[in-house]
Amino acid sequence: MIAEGHRVTAFAPEDDHDVRRTLAREGCNFEVIEMARTGTNPLADVALLIRMLKAFRRLRPDVVICYTMKPVIYGGIAARWLGIPERHALMTGLGHVFADPEPQGKVRILRRLSIWLYRQALKGVDRIFVYNAADEADLRDFRMVPPETPLIRVAGTGVNLDRFKQSRLPEGTPSFLLIARLLADKGVREYVDAARQLKADWPQARFRIVGPLDPNPTGIQAEEVADWKRSGVVEYCGATDDVRPFLDEASVFVLPSYYREGIPRSILEAMSKGRPVVTTNLPGCADTIEHGVSGYLVPPRDTQALADGMKHFLECPQSISTMGAHARVRAEQIFDIHAVNAHLLSEMGLSRRPSTRASCITKVA
Repeated sequence: MIAEGHRVTAFAPEDDHDVRRTLAREGCNFEVIEMARTGTNPLADVALLIRMLKAFRRLRPDVVICYTMKPVIYGGIAARWLGIPERHALMTGLGHVFADPEPQGKVRILRRLSIWLYRQALKGVDRIFVYNAADEADLRDFRMVPPETPLIRVAGTGVNLDRFKQSRLPEGTPSFLLIARLLADKGVREYVDAARQLKADWPQARFRIVGPLDPNPTGIQAEEVADWKRSGVVEYCGATDDVRPFLDEASVFVLPSYYREGIPRSILEAMSKGRPVVTTNLPGCADTIEHGVSGYLVPPRDTQALADGMKHFLECPQSISTMGAHARVRAEQIFDIHAVNAHLLSEMGLSRRPSTRASCITKVA
C-alpha cells in the first residue's frame, strides 16, 4: 500500500517495539488501540468502539481495512457510523461460537449476538475477504451480509517463502511439533493423548508444543501443562516470536484444531519449511494440504485417528521428505504472500490508484 503512494496507519492492541520499528522503516504509522482480544465484557467492548470512533474521527481515513473478529465488528461499526468512504473486512475465521452446528447455552447466546453485531458492522461494506467456503456459506446463510455484498475468496494471509525457506530435515527418529495458542479447541489435548500413545512404542520420538497460554474460556491452565511436562510425554517450549528454529528441528507439523479456523498461518509456515502436516478435515485446516500427498487429514476430536496419522511417519520415515517437498511446492503455488497481497490490493482498488494521491488507509488488527 505504501509503495502505491498511500499513507498507512496500523492499529493493534499491543505495543510490540520490534513491530513498531519494522513498520516505521516501511513508512507506516502505528498506534495502540487497547482491546481485550478474547473478553466478552460488554462495557469493555463499548469502550473499544468509542476508542475506534475517536481514532477514526481524528485520522479521517479514506479506507478502513479491518482484520479478525473484534476489529471487524467494532472497527466496522465505527467506520460506518462516521461515513468513511471505503470499508473492507478480512474474515480470518468466524471463531469458536460458529464451530458447533448446534450450540447450546452461553455459546448459543454468543452466536446470536455475534450474528447481530456482524450485521451492523458489515452493512454497506465494500468487500469481504474470506479464507474458506464454510465461512462464506455461514455469512450468507445467517444473513450477516447483504445479498449484494461481494465475498471474495483469498488464500489466507499467505506465507513469506523467503523468510520461511525450505530447510533440511532433522536426522534420527521423527519429531513432531504443534504451534498454537494453548486452547482446547486447537486440539492440544488430543495431541498430548496421541503423543502418549505413540511414545509407548517409539520412546525416542519427540513431541513438542510451542505457544502461549491463553485467557480464552477454552484456554488450558498452566497446572495442566506442568503435568504434561512432568510426565515426559511432551516438551512444552513456551511462547516465541520466531517459530522458524522450532520448525527446523521438527520432522512433522501437527495441528488437530477444531477451532473453526480461517486458514492457519502456522500450517502455511510449516509447509513453506518443507514439513508434512497432520491436521483436521474441518474448514480452513482442510484447505491447506492434500490428503496423502503433503500430509494427512483426520477427523476432529479423534485421538486414535490423530495417532494413526502421526504413526504413518514413524512407520515410514522416508515419506517425510517426499510429503514435505510436496508441501513446499503447494505453498509456492497457492500461498505465496506476494501473490496474496497483490490479489487483495487489486480487489480493493488500491493498486490502481495514481501514486500521487496520499490516501490515509487504516488497518485495524
